[in-house]
Amino acid sequence: MNLIEPLVKVVLILAVMLTLVILLVYSERRISAFIQNRIGPNRVGPKGILQAVADVVKLLMKEDIVPKNANKPIHDLAPMISIGVAMSTFAVIPIGGTMVLLGQSVRLMLADVNIGILYILALTSMGVYGITLAGWSSNSKYSLLGGLRSSAQLISYELSMGLSIVGVLLIAGTLQLDGIVQAQSAYIGGWLPAWNVFLQPVAFVTFVVSAFAETNRLPFDLPEAEPELVGGYHTEYSGLKFGLFMLSEYVNLVVASAIIVTLFLGGYSVPFAEYMNLSAQTVSLIQVLTFCVKTAGVILFFVVIRWTLPRFRYDQLMDLGWKVMLPIALANLVVTGFILAAFS
Repeated sequence: MNLIEPLVKVVLILAVMLTLVILLVYSERRISAFIQNRIGPNRVGPKGILQAVADVVKLLMKEDIVPKNANKPIHDLAPMISIGVAMSTFAVIPIGGTMVLLGQSVRLMLADVNIGILYILALTSMGVYGITLAGWSSNSKYSLLGGLRSSAQLISYELSMGLSIVGVLLIAGTLQLDGIVQAQSAYIGGWLPAWNVFLQPVAFVTFVVSAFAETNRLPFDLPEAEPELVGGYHTEYSGLKFGLFMLSEYVNLVVASAIIVTLFLGGYSVPFAEYMNLSAQTVSLIQVLTFCVKTAGVILFFVVIRWTLPRFRYDQLMDLGWKVMLPIALANLVVTGFILAAFS
C-alpha cells in the first residue's frame, strides 16, 4: 500500500492536470472572445468544445523542425525541463485534509514535506532553465533575447515573491503548506476567517503580481512578445515540443493559482464547517470542492487580466520589479516583524 498509494496519486494528478489544461485552453479562448466581442471557437464539436482536442492532435501530427545550427540535445531537453518542473511543483500542494478510502486514511496531497515552501521556491527557480536553454540552443537572435528576458524577469520578481511569503511564514510558524492552511482555519474577531489575504494584504498583492511575472502571463509576457520577438524562446519550436511549452505555461498557471489559494485564501479550509455537524467524509469532499472553486476563481482572474491589460515595456518591467515591488515587500516584512514582536 505504501507504494501503490503514491503511484495512484501521481497518475491521478497527471490525468487531472492534462484534462484541466485542455479545458482551460478552451475556456480562455471563449472568455477572450467574450471580452473582445468575438464569437470564439464554434466549429469543432458542440460550441467548439473539441477545438482544444483538435489542436492537440494537430500538434502531435506536425513535423518536428530543428534549426540546422541548433544544439539539438539541448533543444530537445528544454521543453522537457519546463513541463517536468511545472508538473512536479503540484506534488506538495494540499487539495484537502484526510479522506477514508477503502478503509485507509489517505492524505489529499502527494508529498507532505515539512519544507514545502522551500520546495516550491526551488522548483519555480529551476523552471527558467527550460526557457533559457530553449533560447540559447535554438541559435536564433529572437529566441536568445526571449531567454535572456526570462532570466532577468525571474531574478527581478523572485525576490519580491520570496519576501512576500516570509510574512506568511512568520504568522503560520511553519514551512509546511498543510500547516499554513491549518493556521488560516481560525477566525478574527470570531467571524472573519484568518486568511492571509486579510492579515497580509500587501504581501498578497505583491505575490499575485510576482506570479504574473513568474508565469510569463500578460502584462509580463516579455519573453514571448510577438511584436518584437516573433515568438521569443519558442520561435524555433514546432510540433510536440512546442506543445510541451504551451502545456507547461498552462500547468504553471494552475499551480500558481493553487499556491495563491493555499498561502492566502485559506486553501481547502471551509469557514464555519465545524458548526455544520457534517460527517468527516462529507467535510473532506467539501474541502476538495472548496479548493477547486477557489483555484478556478484565481485562474479566471489571471485570464481576465491577460485580455484586459496591455504589455509592459521592458524598462517598465524592470522598474516595477526593483523600484516598486522589492521595497514594498521589504517594508511589509519589517512591519509584520514589528507587529508580531510587539504582540508576542
